[in-house]
Amino acid sequence: MRKPKIVVLGAGYGGLMTVTRLQKMLGQDEADIVLVNKNDYHYETTWLHEASAGTMHHDRVRYDIDSVINRSKVEFICAEVQDVKTADKKVILNTGEIDYDYLVFALGGEPETFGIQGLKEYAFTISNVNTARQIREHIDYQFATYATETDKKEERLAIVVGGAGFTGIEFLGELTNRVPELCREYDIDYSKVRIYCVEAAPTVLPGFDPELVKYAVAQLEKKGVEFKIGTAIKEVTPEGIKAAKGEEELEEIKAGTVIWAAGVRGSSIIEKAEIENMRARVKVNPDLRAPGHDDIFVIGDSSLIINEEINRPYPPTAQIAMQQGEVCARNVVKLVKGSAEELESFKPDIKGTVCSLGDDDAIGVAFGKKMTGTKASFMKKMIDNRALFMIGGPALVLKKGKFNIF
Repeated sequence: MRKPKIVVLGAGYGGLMTVTRLQKMLGQDEADIVLVNKNDYHYETTWLHEASAGTMHHDRVRYDIDSVINRSKVEFICAEVQDVKTADKKVILNTGEIDYDYLVFALGGEPETFGIQGLKEYAFTISNVNTARQIREHIDYQFATYATETDKKEERLAIVVGGAGFTGIEFLGELTNRVPELCREYDIDYSKVRIYCVEAAPTVLPGFDPELVKYAVAQLEKKGVEFKIGTAIKEVTPEGIKAAKGEEELEEIKAGTVIWAAGVRGSSIIEKAEIENMRARVKVNPDLRAPGHDDIFVIGDSSLIINEEINRPYPPTAQIAMQQGEVCARNVVKLVKGSAEELESFKPDIKGTVCSLGDDDAIGVAFGKKMTGTKASFMKKMIDNRALFMIGGPALVLKKGKFNIF
């Protein structure tokens, strides 16, 4: 009798959690498990802001997929997904095609540009290991060039961060720690550096506790960040940005570096596959399956889960993706084993939320308590270590974990 084939697309938080759980719950004779990812490594998306700012080496944020999967139970294909033919139950890769009985779609998200002119051409995004390395090297290059040029261009030392959500604020926290080092390295007066945070929403960290937001803004302003809140970027140019507050006249900010951290959408493959979606995110059924597709689960950034208390989607976080991976794996196992049990419904269990403001500072809510400073920073590092532990156990924590606790 032919074994069912489970294909997992993506080795991010959700995909790897699904695979590591499936390999524990299913025997070799029960199913074929296939993991597809375009790189042979996983990267900690929640650490990319550190690599981008240059406060962490980019190799620290990634680890080999082979170090956490059981090759006797899981076939790993290093390839790029190009399309999913749902009617034929096939996945089209840049190296060929594979069929599936059950598909777990966990390809993560893509930057959302909202149609802003010049954004794709002239702004950087904190989206993977290579873009993180590119941002760090670009900022270093601007400082080095400023230090050597005869006709000093002050805009080289101006950095615009578009977005005051988690990614933007965490990046700013690292950047304000890194810039003084760059100034010392290249003998540049720190007062010449300008760091702007431009956010269209009326507040920093929308939805976060206002008292903690006030603390975060104060800490970053103390380090030189200029906030432009309620201000939308209208255009990105080779010279910087054009922005406006409401209907006011456009303001031009000249900057050698523009980083976009203001929006994530789901994977464009979802749209190509013609699965019902909103901005490439699928409003999944309670059991995490795509509506109308009993053989397709969608988890992570490409899934849409509504928080019924406020009637808004949960933000796409690593915490939720990993929890989805566990529920998804259990549900796939039930289908493979022909269990008569109903599939499990997914409900996020938000244990806390912490936003770092650099290596030794953070804000957060955990176990119902608000925290700031080193206590919150300690909690953030523990959360990071726990994510490693859940996928790769103690060995991965010892290899990649954060132990500079304070």
